[in-house]
Amino acid sequence: MKAAATGIALPAETVLPLVPGQGVAADPQAVLQVPDFWSEGCRHLVKKDRVMKRLIPQFGNACLQSRGDAFTTLARSIVGQQISVKAAQAVWDRFMHLPAQMSPEHVLKLRVDDMRAAGLSARKVEYLVDLALKFSNGVLHTDQWQGMDDEDIIAELVAIRGVGRWTAEIFLMFHLLRPNVLPLDDAGLIKGISECYFSGDPVSRSDAREVAMAWAPYRTVATWYIWRSLEPLPVAY
Repeated sequence: MKAAATGIALPAETVLPLVPGQGVAADPQAVLQVPDFWSEGCRHLVKKDRVMKRLIPQFGNACLQSRGDAFTTLARSIVGQQISVKAAQAVWDRFMHLPAQMSPEHVLKLRVDDMRAAGLSARKVEYLVDLALKFSNGVLHTDQWQGMDDEDIIAELVAIRGVGRWTAEIFLMFHLLRPNVLPLDDAGLIKGISECYFSGDPVSRSDAREVAMAWAPYRTVATWYIWRSLEPLPVAY
């Protein structure tokens, strides 16, 4: 299932922070894309789920947004792995100004020392170079992704060094705007389900999956609102 998108522009003063379960804020003047299924998804969730009926009205017209560039989305997810929110933002801000343009070709021209000086670990430099190579040499079927099933895309993405299932699922949500993604490896999603549905008691992946049965076929939408319950300000990859 694939979704169309429309573009909107953020005001220049808007700042999008890194939040649990998501990526690093970038140029606030970038044109964002929003999924065309959002309103229908919200209506479905309000009817089917008591928590969503309470949560969704709290956030007005806000919705998931994508910056529309596949390479940048994946690069930012790699940069932000296993470091704090503040550190991830600082490293991305430095890294994004190194190349003349954030593209595979320009990243491949960067010096390793400059990338390390931006705050990237040696491992993350390797991951970013591998990502750029995969985009440049045509290994990835980027022109076919819109017509491919979610699991087929995940299988292709996890073959990239530094990209696991969580990163691939976030990519499906924020780049391809797929409506029914449930990233069970996301700590923010599990925490939010615990707080919203189980009064803060620990929950398993099985518990989370059972809760999300009522969300289908709009689990992406519900996940986004669970994230918002933890951190009201959204972010776009």
